[in-house]
Amino acid sequence: MPFSIRKKRVSLLIAGVALASLMGCGKASPANEPTPTYPSTPGITSPTPTPSLSPLQVEVVADSLEVPWSLAFAPDGRLFFTERPGRIRLVQNGRLLSQPVATLEIAAVGEAGLMGIALDPEFPRNHYLYVYYTYRDPRGNLMNRVARLTESDGQATDLKVILDGIPGGQIHDGGRIKFGPDGKLYITTGDASNSALARNLNSLAGKILRINADGSIPADNPFLGSSVYTWGHRNPQGLAWNPKDGHLFATEHGPVGNDEVNIIVAGQNYGWPQVQGMGDDNRYVNPILVFTPSVAPSGAAFYTGDYVDWQGNLFFTTLRGENIHRVVLTPDGKQVAAHEPLLKDRLGRLRDVVMGPDGFLYVTTSNRDGRGSPAANDDRILRILPGKG
Repeated sequence: MPFSIRKKRVSLLIAGVALASLMGCGKASPANEPTPTYPSTPGITSPTPTPSLSPLQVEVVADSLEVPWSLAFAPDGRLFFTERPGRIRLVQNGRLLSQPVATLEIAAVGEAGLMGIALDPEFPRNHYLYVYYTYRDPRGNLMNRVARLTESDGQATDLKVILDGIPGGQIHDGGRIKFGPDGKLYITTGDASNSALARNLNSLAGKILRINADGSIPADNPFLGSSVYTWGHRNPQGLAWNPKDGHLFATEHGPVGNDEVNIIVAGQNYGWPQVQGMGDDNRYVNPILVFTPSVAPSGAAFYTGDYVDWQGNLFFTTLRGENIHRVVLTPDGKQVAAHEPLLKDRLGRLRDVVMGPDGFLYVTTSNRDGRGSPAANDDRILRILPGKG
């Protein structure tokens, strides 16, 4: 049955926000922040939207993995992915290669470890791949960095650090990296369990960062000489650009509930720790979608395949929610028209989602991350095929 778009048929709080108002939000000085307040944003009890497809088909691409964190397709169809303990691995011609592309020396503690992966926009020419991972500095402190490797025949070497000094921790490390349509590398960082860092523009924690592929600072970044693109984030996990207008969307974990989906605008403050969820202070950008209780939203992607009912929809995985979530936007792309969970409680915790070159969504489970209930063949990379409506 096709999905019916009805604003009133939602199961969680939906907050519409105009992009024009986002652009007009002021910036607060970190030195003059008010005392934090946490407005309540309870869920709305209402009927669950009718599922868009029944049933969805799920195919196993690879199994018996260890916390596959991030997926990245190469133009030639090869699928690169990270495992949090420190391995970069490869699916080629539909088969998982036993030999890792690379094994990195990282600090895999709690949520920390090897996280995001992205391929250079010029990958067919330069074979550069980028990763985000945690390490310990000489004093034993957990830190995060972005590094570049060069891939050849399924092996990656010549590691070069291009961005360092990102505070790390056992939780709240962010870790998603993706190239935007502008060719810049975008990086999500968590507050490393120190919420004050998110409102400090001199810290790289609790931010979305933007750099050139060589690690230099783009001249048009909002803060002169800084990689900071937006600030006031707690633990952003997913990045996706709307192919219709190029606007960037991000998912973010709240503390206890108040998980968010945001439209990202350069230079803006997204409120943490002063505000979580919806607020009434125009110095901070409000989310377009808030989840209470928590679903722990993670990787995000816009659907660009052939299934008409999904075209232009935003999808993101959820860890605690144990589903892949579908969001239908209003025609202007600035508000949520409707949303629904798919595959709920069927696959366990889901970490990442990307569009494959074959026009299907690919997701990773995260049931071996210490918070799930792994099946015998977890973790897995799965391909999601729309059924016939």
